[in-house]
Amino acid sequence: MLFFTACGKKRVERSSERKDTIAIDVTLPARIDSSMQKMHPLHKTAVYVYDLTADKPIYGFQEKEPMPTASCMKLLTGIAAQHLLTQRFTFNTEMYADGRLKDGTFYGTIALKDGLDPQLSAPDLLEFAKRLRKQGVKVIKGRLLADLLLPNAIQAEEHWFPWDLEKSRHGLFFQGGDYVLRQIKRQFRAAGIAVPDSCVQLGRVSKGMKRVFRYKRPLRLIVERMWKNSSNTQSIGLLCAIGNRYNPQEHPAQAGVAYLRKFMADEIHADSTFTIHDGCGLCTHNRLSPEHLVALLRYGYRHEPIYRWLNRLLPLSGVDGTLRYELTHASTRGKVRAKTGTLSHPYGISTLSGFCPGKNGHMLAFSIMNSEMSVLDAHVIQRKLCQTFVK
Repeated sequence: MLFFTACGKKRVERSSERKDTIAIDVTLPARIDSSMQKMHPLHKTAVYVYDLTADKPIYGFQEKEPMPTASCMKLLTGIAAQHLLTQRFTFNTEMYADGRLKDGTFYGTIALKDGLDPQLSAPDLLEFAKRLRKQGVKVIKGRLLADLLLPNAIQAEEHWFPWDLEKSRHGLFFQGGDYVLRQIKRQFRAAGIAVPDSCVQLGRVSKGMKRVFRYKRPLRLIVERMWKNSSNTQSIGLLCAIGNRYNPQEHPAQAGVAYLRKFMADEIHADSTFTIHDGCGLCTHNRLSPEHLVALLRYGYRHEPIYRWLNRLLPLSGVDGTLRYELTHASTRGKVRAKTGTLSHPYGISTLSGFCPGKNGHMLAFSIMNSEMSVLDAHVIQRKLCQTFVK
C-alpha cells in the first residue's frame, strides 16, 4: 500500500501585524496565583503561560528553571522534524532488483533498502514478496540483500532504565540485522518463493539496480502516534530519520540529538540551560524549562502548517490520546490540546504543555512541569491550573 501527503514545502508564517495594542486578560495572573497558593508542595513545580493572540507573556512561576521533560520532549522532536524534513517527507522502504527471470527462477540480486520506517513490521515484508510472486518469481538464485541503516539493534540511551527499551515494539529495521534476515526468509517463503538460507544476507544496493517497489509512509502518521499516544518507538524512529538527514555519516540517533540541540539554539533561540539526551523523553537527565517548551509552541503557532498539525495531532482533553481520561471536567473537556509527559522513576515526573483558549477568547500556550512528587498530585495541579486558564 502506498501513502502520499499533500502538504507542500512552503513555510507559511503568521502575519507580523502589530499586537502591542491587543489587550490581555489582566485578571488571569491573579487567578493563577490564587490557584497556586492553594496547592502544595510547589517547590518542584514550574509554570509559564503566554497569550499567543496578543503575543505577550501572561504568567510565570520558576518558568526559567530547567526541569525533567518526560514525553514533552516529543514536542521538540515533532516540530524539529517538520522543520528539517518538511511535512511532505515519507519513510520509504524500497525493493531493488538486478538480474533475469527464467522459468520462475530469478538469477541475480534483489535488495530491500531500509528507510527507517518505525511502523514497518515483519508481516509487511509479505507485500514485497507478493510483488515478486506476481511477476512470476518462484525461486531466487543469487542474493537477497537487506540494506540496513542500523545493522545492529537500537540501543537504550545510557540513562534509560532497563525496562524502557521494548525492542519487540520497535519497527522491523530497528531490531538488528540477524532478526531482519530471519524475517525476510520467513515472509518470502510464506509468499511461495523458495529462498536458500545462504542467499539472504546484509549488503548494499549497488549502482545500476532498478527499483521495483516502494512502500511509503507519510511523516504525519509517525508524528500523530508519537504525539497523541506518546509512542517512544515512533519518537526514536523519527529521531533517527532526523539524524540520517542531518548527518548521514554519524549514527542516526546521535546525529538526531545533535540536530535537536542545533534547532533549539538556532530556531528557538533558547539559552544554553537546556539538556537533550534523546528525542522521546525517557532520559531523566533531559532538561527544558517551561519557557523553552512555550517557545517551541510559539514557534509552531507562528508557522501555520506546523500549527495545523499541533492542533489536530496533539491529544484533546477528555476526548482522545493520552488526555482521553484527563481534564474531563466540563470547563476543560474538549478545550485543551496538549502533550503529556509521565515518568514514575526514579521519582514522579509529570509535564503538560500545549494550547487552550482563555476566558477572553485568546489562544494561550502553556507549560506546567512537576517533578519529585506523586504523578497523581501533579495531575491535580495540572487539572486545577487548566481550569483556571479557560475560565
